[in-house]
Amino acid sequence: MSKVSKKSLIASAMVGALALSGSNFAAADALTDLQKAEAQIFKASAKSQAKINSIYEQTQELLAEYRNTVDEADVLRGYNDHVQRMVDDQKANIASLQKQIDGIDKIKQGVVPLMYKMIDSLEKFIELDVPMNIERRKERVANLRTVMDDSNVTVSEQFRLVLEAYEIEAGYGTIFDAYQGEIDLGGRTLTADFVHMGRIAFVAQSLDAKHSWLWNNETRSWEELGDEYLKPVTDAIRMARKQLPMDLTKLPVFAAGAQ
Repeated sequence: MSKVSKKSLIASAMVGALALSGSNFAAADALTDLQKAEAQIFKASAKSQAKINSIYEQTQELLAEYRNTVDEADVLRGYNDHVQRMVDDQKANIASLQKQIDGIDKIKQGVVPLMYKMIDSLEKFIELDVPMNIERRKERVANLRTVMDDSNVTVSEQFRLVLEAYEIEAGYGTIFDAYQGEIDLGGRTLTADFVHMGRIAFVAQSLDAKHSWLWNNETRSWEELGDEYLKPVTDAIRMARKQLPMDLTKLPVFAAGAQ
């Protein structure tokens, strides 16, 4: 091989080496650029993922809030339905009460005149009845008339008092009672002891036990009894006051038409 040829080979080899070296440098630069690009892409991808995660979390929060709102709306709707049913029931009760009140007003229109008639009848009955405890009974009728004029007393309470007065009057026909009071002997009045057995016998006796009288309901006056009745009347008074044990005793009984 000639020197030229050797030099050419060496030159070619050097050129090839330089070319290879340049190629390696170019590849290294490309790799670096690629790595940088990949790093940028990764960084951008991480940012994008972070944004996606943030948006997802916000979406989940909004979804949860929406569901809570829907749930609250359902609860509120159910409560409103419950309240509406209560209101409807109250309206029905009010309507029923108003109907009852209207009915009570109509009843009052009939009951009030009836009570006045009952009081008048009671007063007339007392005037014609055996006059035991007469002052107390007349006072009870007067109190009833006062109650009827009192606007603070309900109609039901007025009616109860009228019925109570009738019950008390009915009770006089069954009780055995003694009390002290004034007896009118045709213009002469004195204090005496009275005793009655229901409405069968009504007698009086002077406080000194020397005189006894029987009430005659036909003549509306007192008739004096014989001395034979003094002790029986005294015993009856004491038994009624529970000062003697109950026992048989002889009392005069007035009967209509009897002499």
